[in-house]
Amino acid sequence: MKCAIKSDLPATRLMPGRLRLQTQVRLTESQAGGIAEKLLAYPFVREAGASHITGSIVICYEAGFREKALAAASVLSVVDIVTENRPPDLGLEFRKGLYGRVLRHMLKRLLLPAWVRVLIDMWRSLRYLRRAAISLRERKLGVAVLDGAAISVSMLQGDFNAASSVMFLLGLSEFLEDYTRAKARNALAKSLVLNVDFVWVRRDGVDVQMPLDALCVGDLTVVRTGSVIPVDGTVVDGEAAVNQASLTGEAAAVFKRQGDSVFAGTLLEEGSLVIEARAVAAESRISRIVRMIDESDSLKANVQNRAERLADKIVPYNFLLASAVFAFGGARAAMSALLVDYSCAVKLATPIAVLSALREASANKLAIRGGKFIEAAAEADIVIFDKTGTLTAACPNVSYVGAFGSFTRDEVLKTAACIEEHFPHSLARAVVRRAKDEGLLHEENHADVEYIAAHGIATSYSGRRFIIGSRHFVSEDEGIAVTAEQDAQIEREAKGGAVLYLGADDALAGFICIADPIRPEAPEVIARLKSLGVKRIIMLTGDGELSARETAGSLGIDEYRAGFLPEDKREFVESLKGQGHKIMMVGDGINDSPALAVSDVSVAMRDAADLARETADVTLLGGDLRGLVTLRMLGQRLLQRVSRNFGYILGVNSALIALGLGGMLSSGTLALLHNASTVAVSAASTRLLLPENTRREK
Repeated sequence: MKCAIKSDLPATRLMPGRLRLQTQVRLTESQAGGIAEKLLAYPFVREAGASHITGSIVICYEAGFREKALAAASVLSVVDIVTENRPPDLGLEFRKGLYGRVLRHMLKRLLLPAWVRVLIDMWRSLRYLRRAAISLRERKLGVAVLDGAAISVSMLQGDFNAASSVMFLLGLSEFLEDYTRAKARNALAKSLVLNVDFVWVRRDGVDVQMPLDALCVGDLTVVRTGSVIPVDGTVVDGEAAVNQASLTGEAAAVFKRQGDSVFAGTLLEEGSLVIEARAVAAESRISRIVRMIDESDSLKANVQNRAERLADKIVPYNFLLASAVFAFGGARAAMSALLVDYSCAVKLATPIAVLSALREASANKLAIRGGKFIEAAAEADIVIFDKTGTLTAACPNVSYVGAFGSFTRDEVLKTAACIEEHFPHSLARAVVRRAKDEGLLHEENHADVEYIAAHGIATSYSGRRFIIGSRHFVSEDEGIAVTAEQDAQIEREAKGGAVLYLGADDALAGFICIADPIRPEAPEVIARLKSLGVKRIIMLTGDGELSARETAGSLGIDEYRAGFLPEDKREFVESLKGQGHKIMMVGDGINDSPALAVSDVSVAMRDAADLARETADVTLLGGDLRGLVTLRMLGQRLLQRVSRNFGYILGVNSALIALGLGGMLSSGTLALLHNASTVAVSAASTRLLLPENTRREK
């Protein structure tokens, strides 16, 4: 495995050596665990850990074994780790279970003597009779009672083949439902946002490693480049760029210095900090958000699926019809109303239709927790979007470069890139990338870069002193004047985005506007959602009014709310639900998670924070907003299929009952035709829902 060394602390007499490596591949949680396990197998490795969040590997090794530690990391193979930690193949288990059930049913009828089959069927019937008794005891005239009655009457009449067929189909339905639930659980395995087991704590001037659970308020935690900050606290020493996108949704790294607050779950991109823990474990901000999600999740109704509701509504009519027929035609005629029921086909065809939709969703790079969320996506009348990382790409780009005085636009960009390439935070990378794209090459003829007050950078370049950073750094700390005309131009071009100011000696040389680019597919997706029946599309963001207005206007979104905190987003969604609306919420950050939790169906982007993905009902694995259109269409077509199936089941089985009542068909023939029609509608439910051109787009 190829790794870059991000931190290299040599071993001392008291402390082991410590390497922090950055992988060039994205790790899963199981891969990270496998890497740590393999490294710990080496006798010279004292401690090892890997993070699927940051992609970093930490190795603590005995003195004199640095090269062997590096070699151990280099020979790691992600492929081997994936093989060892591969989850069970649910598809294979499903096929085995399905084929096994069908084969056992056929062999039983072909090979076993009649009296053995009768004993087996009587034993199997006890399960259904027990369910019927429990349902009656609870005063519920549901599908369980109808199933029990049909099986009982068939067996009392000696028609054990009909009873066996009914039980086989019921068991097959339950098997399909269990598989659907297992598939949903397997698709979205739970992962933790704060995947930190051990932290470095400074005690009497010495850094020691200890379990996160043992950390106390007031401890001094040392966090270095590439590490996730494990606590809420205050910086007491050091300067660093901290990426808070997982918490605030903002893509740009924030400079932190002494006296600033930092929060658990954020990523330290560059530098190092010593943090005095203010809140640990359950008291951190990220843990409070998790509790909020748990409380919200407990408020979600555990409704029965559509198939059970439809089937239960029909059951009383089956009994009424059977009773009426029994009064005039006897028990044999009444069997037509019990053997040819509607609920069996509804209960079997609907899970198959849902399963087919889930498989099709997976093929279109949609991970969905369960069928009810496809239904919710079809019924949503309001879609709410987060801005940063959802409607925008969360990858800062240079949107405009302005120059003042004797400087040209290219000189401003080239000079800024030359300085910023030594400070790899997200804004700096955007500047360097833009200069490279434009072919603005530069010579390394500047002095050492100096980080000043965690607001910017200063250096000598071509015989002049240059500074680059925030408005506060340039104008207040360095005393460079910004005229009203310059201010007006900067505000006009920035359009609410971030701005880097470049100063040369004692004058403002230019400025660089940084913006999160709008996802290219976003305008098309919003238009398509409206055409598919979504009545309102709303954007919520923590950004300022100007930035929010600019983004909403460019996307054709009429409603937006700016300056929203996580609690505000949640309250807004709850207020709309209180008005009777069905809400689909789309987000990517921890700050979106409370709102995702209370929406009717929540959608997270592929690269969203772990907590957002865990909270969300749907994950867009393709990283493309067009998945929302696919989700909406899939849901609408699934509901149409369920409705058509119900009409087919109602028509065919009503005709069979009529033929049975008229004496035109025997009980055995009725059971056979009823089962055949059930198989037919179930087979039809496996057909693909989306049109061919939609599948090609994905």
